[in-house]
Amino acid sequence: MSAGKPVFLVTGNDLAAEALALLENHEVIYAGRAPTEDDIVALCQRHDPVAIIVRYGKVGAAAMAAAPSLKVVSKHGSGTDTIDQTAAAARGIRVVAAAGANAAAVAEHALALLLACAKSVVVQNARMHAGYWDKATHKSVELEGRTVGLVGLGAIGVRFARMADAMGMRVLGFDPYAKDLPACIERVDMETLWRESHAISLHCPLTPDNAGLLNARTLAACRRGVIIVNTARGGLIDESALLAAVRSGQVGSAGLDSFAVEPMAASHPFHGEPRITLSPHIGGVTADAYVKMGVEAAKNALAVLHR
Repeated sequence: MSAGKPVFLVTGNDLAAEALALLENHEVIYAGRAPTEDDIVALCQRHDPVAIIVRYGKVGAAAMAAAPSLKVVSKHGSGTDTIDQTAAAARGIRVVAAAGANAAAVAEHALALLLACAKSVVVQNARMHAGYWDKATHKSVELEGRTVGLVGLGAIGVRFARMADAMGMRVLGFDPYAKDLPACIERVDMETLWRESHAISLHCPLTPDNAGLLNARTLAACRRGVIIVNTARGGLIDESALLAAVRSGQVGSAGLDSFAVEPMAASHPFHGEPRITLSPHIGGVTADAYVKMGVEAAKNALAVLHR
């Protein structure tokens, strides 16, 4: 256990300077770039933190049990699925998230993936570099006048909706918990969203109830040629079903920033699929979002400790 100042454990190898300034009365311990659960447990045993800021890895019951002084687990971002909230509740440990801190970054990345799919940006770039000129044969998708369906209408989903509306798209949305939605979003049930959307973008948290939300059945209920975008959590999609739907043409293309297992294995079947555009879970990784998430994670944790 560390002596002196109370400890903040960061499950990463850095934190924004602006966030560190808020923690000047605490000792900050870093778990490294890719900590395992065992690494986090060992650090909790050694330093007994009062707070954990979660960047990478999972914080489960064993880590919480190893830190008797732990009062709060604060997510450096919005998704708390890597934190055992049941174990936290049982120990009276608060779980907080920097909701909205990376909303602009993730919404912009989702739009980039949608545009990349609709305009075949990645495929045409590769063809051009290989010496081809496909102007006579290529037809891209025009998004104006088409319908995009959003699953999840928090800060990221609403920001994406406003951008889609600005491009002249009809915006459908499903979120049973969302309130005070902007006029550009038409609230619908899931069946309507699958049936009427030309593109679908996922912006909801991963829960036991919605794991595999996009699967063989729901993909079959979509328009043929639908574009799928996921900047949320990989577990929302049955990856085998999506691959089969892309290969059959039921899904026209997909832009994916998150995956069931991360990092992706070198042998992942998505590799080499020209109609699947991939990025390594970087939707929220911008210089601005790094600062915003760090500051909010620190503020949220301190608010719990000082209440």
